[in-house]
Amino acid sequence: MLLLGLLLVLGCATLVMLLFIYLTSETYAKVIRFKEEQFYLDPKTAEKLRFPSIEDESTILLSVIVPAYNEEKRLPVMLEECLDYLEKKLNSDPSCTFEVLIVDDGSNDKTTEVGLSYSKKYGCDKVRVLTLSTNRGKGGAVRLGMLSARGKQLLFADADGATTFEDISKLQNNLKELVKDQPMDKALGLVCGSRAHLEKEAIASRSFFRTVLMKGFHLLVWLFAARSVRDTQCGFKLLTRPTARLCFPNLHIERWAFDVELIYIAEYMNIPTGEVSVRWMEIEGSKIVPVWSWLQMGRDLILMWLRYSTGAWKVNMRSQTSKVK
Repeated sequence: MLLLGLLLVLGCATLVMLLFIYLTSETYAKVIRFKEEQFYLDPKTAEKLRFPSIEDESTILLSVIVPAYNEEKRLPVMLEECLDYLEKKLNSDPSCTFEVLIVDDGSNDKTTEVGLSYSKKYGCDKVRVLTLSTNRGKGGAVRLGMLSARGKQLLFADADGATTFEDISKLQNNLKELVKDQPMDKALGLVCGSRAHLEKEAIASRSFFRTVLMKGFHLLVWLFAARSVRDTQCGFKLLTRPTARLCFPNLHIERWAFDVELIYIAEYMNIPTGEVSVRWMEIEGSKIVPVWSWLQMGRDLILMWLRYSTGAWKVNMRSQTSKVK
């Protein structure tokens, strides 16, 4: 009887929790954008110009979105490598037009000023800075950058420069294979850079406890979210414009686990996905707190699965526009 009573209490508690999750969740994701976040500064003329929309037609080949929070020290190294590569590509092939869009996620340092110095050097047609009024989290920053981009292909890359930037060519080749003979600005496709080939080396350098947490997180991802990609957390992902148009307005998670929801949405929509190994090295200054951040991401994953499973969250199969405050 005691066991039956405990099971009954546990069942009731579970039902109450699920009901609470369902009633307190926004069914469809909402993209909040403040009025001042619709504009970027041209440092040469001091004029504020309106960002384009992801709903517009593409006008360049590639947009690189760089989310940055307090990155005044690490950002220049990444930008130098990125822009050197893109400029060489443009000089050898005039069709390889590009933009780099730095999204300052409410930084307390001079991240915006650093970005604007590159905008002044290269021109705001090639480098733009989107300064967010409040901190959104990495996912929120990437999303607003994507919604402001002009490219047929859109890449988001971490500001620490941990991934060798020229490996973008591997992702672009794989993306071409995924879309086959379809025009890039009409096709769906997502390619993820991957560090899975470095896993043995990573395990050798980590403590047993951190290895258990890492393995546990990967298991949760496989069980509750994404099965088509081994390394969901590598900050180097390339997608077509129609894919960004569909996926990013649907993101509910704005912090570290947003990558997993992005892949979950892509799988739900049957968007072709690929995974390509990239060169990667750990850079000092990471904003992730190893144990705490993994626990947070694990919690977000389970809650995401519960919300989608109960219908508390749903995917809008049509693209959406931002709500302006």
